[in-house]
Amino acid sequence: MNLFDVYPLFDIEIVKGEGCWVWDSENTKYLDLYGGHAVISVGHSHPEYVVAITDQVNKLGFYSNSVINSLQQKLADRLGKASGYDNYSLFLINSGAEANENALKLASFHNGKKRVLAFKKAFHGRTSAAVRVTDNPNIIAPVNEGLPVTYLPLNDITAVENELQKGDVSSVIIEGIQGVGGIQFPADSFLKQLRDMCTQYETVLIVDEIQSGYGRSGKFFAHQYADIQPDIITVGKGIGNGFPMAAVLISPMFKPAYGMLGTTFGGNHLACAAGIAVLDIMEKEDLVENARKVGEYLMNELQSLPGVKEIRGRGLMIGIEFNEPIKVVRNKLLFEEKVFTGVAGTNTIRLLPPLTLSMAEAEEAIKRIRKALA
Repeated sequence: MNLFDVYPLFDIEIVKGEGCWVWDSENTKYLDLYGGHAVISVGHSHPEYVVAITDQVNKLGFYSNSVINSLQQKLADRLGKASGYDNYSLFLINSGAEANENALKLASFHNGKKRVLAFKKAFHGRTSAAVRVTDNPNIIAPVNEGLPVTYLPLNDITAVENELQKGDVSSVIIEGIQGVGGIQFPADSFLKQLRDMCTQYETVLIVDEIQSGYGRSGKFFAHQYADIQPDIITVGKGIGNGFPMAAVLISPMFKPAYGMLGTTFGGNHLACAAGIAVLDIMEKEDLVENARKVGEYLMNELQSLPGVKEIRGRGLMIGIEFNEPIKVVRNKLLFEEKVFTGVAGTNTIRLLPPLTLSMAEAEEAIKRIRKALA
């Protein structure tokens, strides 16, 4: 059987990781400034993380959600404290797309409406409703097109109000910071107005923090820079440091009912052990503050690079937009300087390293990026 060929692959096999470094099958060492799409939050193979999931799988890896799993409540308590949302409820699932899927469903259950407002360049996942609210027609199949969605320019509050006034909008979904869209920001003032308007028009505000959350921005959630509270927050990627896991944080205004939502694997014992370990490490090592501090250093240093049009970012979620296409530069970084990065579009390099990135590693990153641009 062949693998279904949907991924363009670099001719590299990564077989080992430690902190912010990875090694390939030829034992070549790379600086990881991408964390596997922002997934590695507390570093590759963190000793405390490894012990936590090893101990748990030695006892029990999985049982269904038809019985009590006290690890779920322990994770909820830890996440509520860490995020400042201890009055919200938690629903655990397996992937970010699934988190957004359930968020959109909850909103529609709540107000009986159907249409969704999303934003230009948005990316929310590849499952049925999540891909429909993603602004990329190339990955939306005809079977996905049943959900009515209107895509609006980011930061255009007049356009939002014009649509909300029609009275049929169930939810507005917005990323805390657009990742795939090139590290684009909703302005703090825009988020404040959006919050007020959603309340006024009885529309659910969903903030997708799958890439921008879990400390990556220098706050636990990127929307907290705007000092707002969404009705629903979706998280994934860094929540399990590589173990497949995601979650929906749900305002008290939503009332649960048996059968409303469900999952087989979501919130399983092994996933919860991983999630608890991540939060413990983040607290002990003050990784949210580290992301803010090291990210600030990186952005200051990146400003002086040749050919840079703009640096956008918060914390360790950084976009480097160049005046020219970056394919050659990215390949030089990977194959000559041994640095993993990501891209957005043709001209932007994305940096999404583990939150454990040290100042010394950040300095090394700048040296290697400069050499690639020389």
